[in-house]
Amino acid sequence: MLRILPLLLFGSFLLAQDKPPAAHFHHLHLNTTDPAAAIDFYSSKFDCEKGRFAGLMDAVWAQKSWILFTNVSTAPPSAIVSTIWHFGWGAEDMKATYQKQIENGTKFETPITDISKLAGREGFYYAYVDGPDHALIELNTASFHRFGHLHLLSDDPIAAGQWYAKYFGAVNRAGPNPSREPRFYEGYQVGPGASLMMDNVNILIFPAGYARKAWPKDWDGRKTFESTKGRVVDHIGLSVENLPETLARLKAEGIMVTDEMKVIAGGKIKYAFIEGPDRMRIELIEDHSAAPKEEAK
Repeated sequence: MLRILPLLLFGSFLLAQDKPPAAHFHHLHLNTTDPAAAIDFYSSKFDCEKGRFAGLMDAVWAQKSWILFTNVSTAPPSAIVSTIWHFGWGAEDMKATYQKQIENGTKFETPITDISKLAGREGFYYAYVDGPDHALIELNTASFHRFGHLHLLSDDPIAAGQWYAKYFGAVNRAGPNPSREPRFYEGYQVGPGASLMMDNVNILIFPAGYARKAWPKDWDGRKTFESTKGRVVDHIGLSVENLPETLARLKAEGIMVTDEMKVIAGGKIKYAFIEGPDRMRIELIEDHSAAPKEEAK
């Protein structure tokens, strides 16, 4: 037994070495024609607050991650033809939350809708808010009212989910062998799919077949996703502990680095961009700046 134990420990060490350091969900980055108005919108409509990111820009702080904005001169494209479908907040009482939003003048792309059969539990509702620059924002039944999820589309949701798990340590909620069986809800393809957790953000991935059915004019003749770059949701940001080491590891794995590392904010911020599944633009960031509540101390 004493001889076997060191071997077991060594095997565990090798497994730990194979597993990449977990990344964290750092931010959503949106393009907008009016950053100040967008910040006012998000901080007044949803559970989040105004903040200033790294002393560089006004932004929105949503519990553990940022919503950042780039000022653009013309309205960014918002049709659902990239991998990013929408992002959203939870609501403990969806009916009451929806009514309050209506009374406060919120415009909805999709009114409150019961999807209990799809969710697998009674009393599950969702609605889509028409946000600044037509960003699509979901409110849905949940046990919380914070920023809660990012919903993606993919040509291969299973492979995309495994990619985020393999390279950034996202927790795949379906386990190592998810079903690849196609699934449909009211004629729309909703599976196979993936559900991942990164910190407090649930990353959901639906098949591209859903988009082709839901927006046929936008997808007529289209064979691939548009890059997220330049669209209303431009990219996601994932934070890592050591950016140079992370980039070296990803390059060795054949991951495309589209923008090499830069250093700003007096050395507090290092960042670079890679391309993820389905032409997702991903910013990798090593962030040593303070979160809003830390700055206030």
